[in-house]
Amino acid sequence: MPAPLETLTARLTRTRDATRAAGFDALLITPSPDLRYLLGVAGESHERLTCLVLPADGDPVLVVPALERPGLDGTPALELGLEVAEWTDGQDPYALVADALRRSGSLATRAAVGDTMPAAHVLALRDALPACQQELASMVLAPLRMRKDSAEIAALAAAGKAIDRVHARMGEWLRVGRTEAQVGADVAAAIVEEGHTAATFVIVGSGPNGASPHHDVSARVLQPGDLVVVDIGGPTPEGYFSDCTRTYCLDEPTAADVAAGYAVLQAAQDAAVAAVAPGVSAQQVDAAARVPITDAGFGDRFIHRTGHGIGLDVHEQPYIVAGNALVLEAGMVFSIEPGIYFPGRWGARIEDIVVVTDSGVTRLNHRPRELAVL
Repeated sequence: MPAPLETLTARLTRTRDATRAAGFDALLITPSPDLRYLLGVAGESHERLTCLVLPADGDPVLVVPALERPGLDGTPALELGLEVAEWTDGQDPYALVADALRRSGSLATRAAVGDTMPAAHVLALRDALPACQQELASMVLAPLRMRKDSAEIAALAAAGKAIDRVHARMGEWLRVGRTEAQVGADVAAAIVEEGHTAATFVIVGSGPNGASPHHDVSARVLQPGDLVVVDIGGPTPEGYFSDCTRTYCLDEPTAADVAAGYAVLQAAQDAAVAAVAPGVSAQQVDAAARVPITDAGFGDRFIHRTGHGIGLDVHEQPYIVAGNALVLEAGMVFSIEPGIYFPGRWGARIEDIVVVTDSGVTRLNHRPRELAVL
């Protein structure tokens, strides 16, 4: 379900203007969320080159393998009116990129290439355009993508509601005697049932596994008194992601310090959300989350950034982290997810997606943030 044609047309115009303003001769984008943002085309980058060539001055060209060309039928890419340059095995697609730039009148001395473009394509383009300096396309695209329009925010809100419905059912699956893997399989199925196209990540970290922020699932059997960190999400048909974490307890916690530690964590998450507003920097929000945790003596147990942007990527700019002086603006969407972790014992995290509004902040996740005792 791509964005409407008029939205994509406006994005291409803004991106061309931003490319020119940043001093680039062209933007070169292979299949990625960046390409979906610009053309409404999903897909993956393979060994055969597909590449959007967007000159700073001139018309865009989509270089595409002939065997991939039918996949464009029914997509906005063809309705946008851009030239499609097909190539077949045995031809040099990188020469087609160089030719497109030459025909646009570009000097091709400085190009912005997609941040996730495979190295094989990056190096081949370097050979085809030896006088062209390559830099990251995020210099152009990140400022555009991190400011969501109303339709994008609506898509993210719908994703948030869907993942909230999965969390609301957690008591069906989190039970003593089951393994993390069994719980994870049930949760993954429910994520798809709730309208996501896939369950991109399902973290079920029980007991000591909860102290590993990026734990997956394991054969560990859930025990009475376990804290269980459940961090789940995936994309909806529009391509926009959900991401929400809650911490559960199977019966009353066995560790004596859980209640006090969790209260600190909840205060930290509330403080960080309350700090979000236009004109506030990303690092100020990160600092707001750290003060209650540090004051309680757990500063060294909060081992990651406070949040990350979310949209067509589950992790994108802006990053809510110390040292990021970026000033927040209305339309920016990101997670607020402080955590505290005690290796070998237990961990806890609370994560909501929030939107910067004209006057403050709105949460897109609405499940209770207290420690849920099941």
